[in-house]
Amino acid sequence: METRNAASPAARGAAPLPPRRKKPKRRKVNWLGRFMLSFFFASLLFGGWFFLTPSGTQFRYMMADTLITTQHRHWAKYLIGQEGLERQVASYTKQFDEMSDLKSTLPVFVPTPVELEQQDKPIFDIEPIEGPKFKGYLVKVYDPKKIRLAVPEKIGKGEKVSSMVKRTGAALGINAGGFVDPEWKGNGFQPTGIVISGGKIFYNDGAMNTPTSIVGIDKNGRMIAGNHKPSDMLAMGVQEAVTFKPQFIVDGKGLIKDQASGWGIAPRTCMAQTADGTILFAIIDGRQTHSIGATLYDVQQIFLEHGAVIAANLDGGSSTVLVKEDEIINKPASPYGERYLPTAFLVFDHPEKAQIRNVWEGLDISKIDPSKW
Repeated sequence: METRNAASPAARGAAPLPPRRKKPKRRKVNWLGRFMLSFFFASLLFGGWFFLTPSGTQFRYMMADTLITTQHRHWAKYLIGQEGLERQVASYTKQFDEMSDLKSTLPVFVPTPVELEQQDKPIFDIEPIEGPKFKGYLVKVYDPKKIRLAVPEKIGKGEKVSSMVKRTGAALGINAGGFVDPEWKGNGFQPTGIVISGGKIFYNDGAMNTPTSIVGIDKNGRMIAGNHKPSDMLAMGVQEAVTFKPQFIVDGKGLIKDQASGWGIAPRTCMAQTADGTILFAIIDGRQTHSIGATLYDVQQIFLEHGAVIAANLDGGSSTVLVKEDEIINKPASPYGERYLPTAFLVFDHPEKAQIRNVWEGLDISKIDPSKW
């Protein structure tokens, strides 16, 4: 019986098998270490640019200015230091006061009702506006005498602009002046400075001969802005006005020199007037993905492109809102929607019929607690 030869291949005359090679061990890549190292060097490069270069410093101060316009103003010290924060605020205060001291001299020709009828224009137009980092709306009110300043209905509480529009039968509403807001938790009832509606002083927290920076309209439909004494306002025939600043266009010239001087990026509400009497309102969304916000320089350029001869800032931030009849046109920055405010510029078809009562009449304003509802 034949048996198989179990000898090795070499014994059978076959070529020997090559020795087995051990597979090299794969080196483990420390991805976390690489990431941390890359992050470290990137941080060094960014920090060097952010703190040591002119462009980085400009960007850093722009961020600080943006924080200064919010309720988190104190955070700006982490970017520019406490002394830098105080210096920046003082610089803007001085700059705004100087801008508000300038007086407008160019004439504004407000059309008569007959001329407006011949022009066959609507009461107002709304058009979208946008820039590289913002979106918003430009409102054109062709007859400035169609504008009235509204105030809240109930004592002790501000009112939403949409509520003011609905209550008074207005066609349009835009937020106006600022208000006392301790710890940013106020109820919008106590204004800052002065409030004039229908040619009467509704509220004044200063003396009659102490100037305050206003934004308003006189009896002839001409926009008034800058520092004025309340006694002078009455003599000038100011009809509708609130306190806010700065005035940033005078006699058709922009007073803000560049973006770096534009007081940061934020939601904005501003007012202007062209030589033919048209009142312009810019309402810019901000602090949102669709619109970060605008500087005052951005708004200034928009107004100048539309022929503004005078312009001033109004309360912005979370207060910025545009209401048409029953609809909020823009997207307010506050996650809670509209804020309760002390004042709003309303546009009426028949402003003489508007029922606007002085809610502060007879009140001792020194005893108002703006933190209580």
